[in-house]
Amino acid sequence: MESNNEHFRHILLFYFRKGKNAAQAAKKLRDVYGEEALKERQCRNWFDKFRSGDFSLKDEQRSGRPLQADDDQIKAIIELDRHISEREIGEKLKIPKSTIHDHIKRLGFVKKLDIWVPHELKEIHLTKRINACDSHLKRNEFDPFLKRIITGDEKWIVYDNIKRKRSWSKRDEPPQTTSKADIHQKKILLSIWWNWKGVVFFELLPKNRTINTDVYCQQLNKLNAAIKEKRPELVNRKGIIFH
Repeated sequence: MESNNEHFRHILLFYFRKGKNAAQAAKKLRDVYGEEALKERQCRNWFDKFRSGDFSLKDEQRSGRPLQADDDQIKAIIELDRHISEREIGEKLKIPKSTIHDHIKRLGFVKKLDIWVPHELKEIHLTKRINACDSHLKRNEFDPFLKRIITGDEKWIVYDNIKRKRSWSKRDEPPQTTSKADIHQKKILLSIWWNWKGVVFFELLPKNRTINTDVYCQQLNKLNAAIKEKRPELVNRKGIIFH
C-alpha cells in the first residue's frame, strides 16, 4: 500500500511539472486506477506542498506507537456514512488501508450498488417548501430580487447531422430516392446562463473537451462581459444573485 501511495505521488509530481493542476491530475489517476486512486483533496494537498518548494514524496515520520484499529470505531464510522471508502477510513484513523480492509471484512460489510427509489417528500418538507416560496414571493413585492438572479446549467445536446442533396426531376416526376445511411447520433455540451429576460450567454464546448476549473473560470469571464453588454442595469447596481 505504501508503495502504491509513493507511486501516485511520483505521478502527481510529473503532472505538476507539466503544468497541470490538481483536479486534472486527480482525474488522470481515477481514469487509470479507479477507486484505488488518491482523492482530489489529497492531490491538492500534494500540489500545495510542491508549490511551497517541498518535493519530498515520503510520509513525514510519526512519533510513538502505531495506532490500533478498533472494530467498534470502524463500524460507527461506516454506519455514519455508508458511502465512505476504505482509504478515507484509513486516513481518518491514520491506519493502513489494508488493515481497514481486514477489519471491514471481519465485520461482515460488503460494497453494494445503491438501489434507485422514488423520491417522496414528507409533509413537513412540503410545508417548508411552501413557506419558503410564499416568503420569497412576499419579499419580491417590495424588493424585486428575482430580477437580479442569473442562473446557469450544462446539458448534453444530442443531434443528427443529416445532409440531403437536391437532384433534377421533371415537374410531374416524384423526387429521386436515396438510401439512408446508418446514423450515429452526435452530441455536444451546452453551457448556458439566463435571467428572467432570457439567455445572457451560452457556449458550445469543442469536441472532446470537458468542464474543469480552468474552463469554468474562462466561461465566467465571458459571462461577466455578456452581462455588461446585455444586462447593464445589473452591473450598475449591487447585488447580482448568481444561482
